[in-house]
Amino acid sequence: MKRREFIAKGGIVTAGIITTTSTLGAVSKNFSRNSTINIGVIGTGDRGGGLIPILNEIEGVHVSAVCDVLPFRLENGISKANHKVNAYSDYQKLLDNKDIDAVLIATPFSTHSAIAMDALDTGKHVYCEKTMAKGLIEIDDLIKKVSSSKRIFQTGHQYHSSKLYNHVVSLLKSGEIGQINSFECQWNRNGNWRRPVSDPSLERAINWRMYKEFSGGLVAELCSHQIDFVKWVLDENPKKIMGTGGIDFWKDGRETFDNIHLLFEYPSGVKAKFTCLTNNSLGDYQIKVFGSKGTIVLDYTQAWIYREKGYTKELGEVDGVSGATVTNYLQDKGYPIEVSHLDPSKQALVDFRDSILDNKQPISNVYTGAETAKAVQLSLDAMYNEDIRYWEL
Repeated sequence: MKRREFIAKGGIVTAGIITTTSTLGAVSKNFSRNSTINIGVIGTGDRGGGLIPILNEIEGVHVSAVCDVLPFRLENGISKANHKVNAYSDYQKLLDNKDIDAVLIATPFSTHSAIAMDALDTGKHVYCEKTMAKGLIEIDDLIKKVSSSKRIFQTGHQYHSSKLYNHVVSLLKSGEIGQINSFECQWNRNGNWRRPVSDPSLERAINWRMYKEFSGGLVAELCSHQIDFVKWVLDENPKKIMGTGGIDFWKDGRETFDNIHLLFEYPSGVKAKFTCLTNNSLGDYQIKVFGSKGTIVLDYTQAWIYREKGYTKELGEVDGVSGATVTNYLQDKGYPIEVSHLDPSKQALVDFRDSILDNKQPISNVYTGAETAKAVQLSLDAMYNEDIRYWEL
């Protein structure tokens, strides 16, 4: 796909979106702690539209513009803002608005890299939803662009910002459950992931997640969060990736798999399994980290620790583990890990604001985002080509 295409193939709507490359070299204003950051939201579907009410709640952040190529989604974005906003069907026109300091990109996966690079060229700070970019060349191009820019770039792996997840990672790195030997990650849902389409010509624009040209399917949209977490804990990229999947339940013309099963092997010998189902939701979202002294289990906003027998310890506030709400499980009782924290998506957007105000590198940045994006691409290649992929990047 050419860099300046938003989505130009396969019958996707293109009105007002393809423009010539424009490099303005704009310099954004200097920020202080009392500054207001004007943000434009590019892509106002489920994710982008869902983040606008959260942005409305964050002090010092002002949603000043929204953009989408589909009129009904653009209206959705306008309605979510708590004040009047500028509305665009052409993202380049939004970028040309010099009053906008930053953008949040929540467009189809295949468009992330091009839009993010254009935003950086016009002097905007960028919050780019996961997965950061589609394709190894596009990933590398974006790294180079951000590295040569003075703008803040944050990748939208929101659990990387979670205070709970940060605490759990600290526990794991400090040896709280001993030597880690494996991860089991799942994100199971019962639903076909399909959106209603009033006009058949809009099928690929609305249901872009179903088509390989635009989407990374379940790996990019869901598993990427957990792939990012394992990399964060181990500080290693997988040396070997194996996987399988299929279209085995929702036989409706989609191209991306409706179930996926991945196995990663890391240089340290740790193994990680990633599973996504769309016709059974048992367990929903979970990450299990198995160590020689215990196990930690996480969901979206909660975590528990289970000690192996012989490794029980006196619990106290110092390690954030509470003795309340004990659950009988595994060899020992499970204890919740209690840490005060915001909703992960809100915390990620607060972190983006603070990174801009303080001119500091976000914890989920272009480099962490790129490593996860490369693992996603290798996973897709392994599944679609039915072979083993090795990290030689």
